[in-house]
Amino acid sequence: MLPCRRTGPDRADAGRRACPAVSPRRVSVKLWHAPLRSGYAPGFATPRRRRHDTQRRDEEERRVTSVEPAPFREAVAAMAAATARPEIELAPIRPPQRLAPYSYALGAEVTHPELEAAPDPEASDQDAFGRLILLYDPEGSEAWDGTMRLVAYIQADLDPSEAVDPLMPEVVWSWLAEALDSHTTQAIALGGTVTATTSVRYGDIAGPTRAHQLELRASWTATIPNLDEHVNAFCDVLEHASGLPPVGVTDLGSRTRT
Repeated sequence: MLPCRRTGPDRADAGRRACPAVSPRRVSVKLWHAPLRSGYAPGFATPRRRRHDTQRRDEEERRVTSVEPAPFREAVAAMAAATARPEIELAPIRPPQRLAPYSYALGAEVTHPELEAAPDPEASDQDAFGRLILLYDPEGSEAWDGTMRLVAYIQADLDPSEAVDPLMPEVVWSWLAEALDSHTTQAIALGGTVTATTSVRYGDIAGPTRAHQLELRASWTATIPNLDEHVNAFCDVLEHASGLPPVGVTDLGSRTRT
């Protein structure tokens, strides 16, 4: 049956008479939404991200508005004022943020002008660097047995003969122990590791075919904030590890460690 259609003035009346009234029916419409990732709403930051941003903002405000304790300021000033021999460059670096309430760090690198000018790339590949980190917790730490902990890391190249020397780790550790003993009596709870590694290069990669390195990782507790002496001890170890001759001795090209 075709729908009712009329034209002319009586279109409305005829339409009402010819077409029966239809009572409205309630229609239920179901809306479909694409599944959303947990904790996500379109156009808004996720709750996790909002929490992360809030935490970062709170941490930044605490960092800016907090007053650093006097012992920590004194320790940082002493480390920053420490000096090293000309071949060792010291500079502040970004310290770790989550190991202690307060932290500071120095980076150290040994320069070899005579090796930098050498035409042999394998000769100029030898280097040594390290970092010394100060961790300070005003409440102290039972593991530290104090409030100030120094963390040292040194990496240096080794000669092939040194890499296979079974006594090399003991020698490297003795450098640190003797350096601390000679520079300060305010170091306790010393501990760490010495590792010697050998890397072999294959294929199209620059550098010597074999490279040997040592790594010293150590930490100890400083009982007073006069940390310039600890920096000097650290530099002594870096000097030994890099093969620098003692101060006042002319370098004849030998990198033999003593």
